[in-house]
Amino acid sequence: MPFTKLDAIEPREAIAGFRGRFYHSEFMTFVQWEIEAGARLPEHSHPHEQVANVLDGRFELTIAGEAQVMAAGGVGVIPPNALHSGRALTPCRIIDVFYPIREDYR
Repeated sequence: MPFTKLDAIEPREAIAGFRGRFYHSEFMTFVQWEIEAGARLPEHSHPHEQVANVLDGRFELTIAGEAQVMAAGGVGVIPPNALHSGRALTPCRIIDVFYPIREDYR
């Protein structure tokens, strides 16, 4: 399926305060998150490379112990197996891209 509309995908809450619309290509997983202010992403790691692109809001992202407050246009690259965490300082919209596909997000 080469085209989709995000509003046609039913959002689901994967983590408290994180509602995502999940879609997949042959090799990657994409998630558009709507995140409540104050929501926390617990520290974790996974074997996937992840790229986080902030569309709206302010999000503090910590990657391998280095924290940065990201705003619209900010991009964070999370290497495979790197410990990372975060928290929404304001309501946020973020697009995450994972390679390879996150089977747990299907």
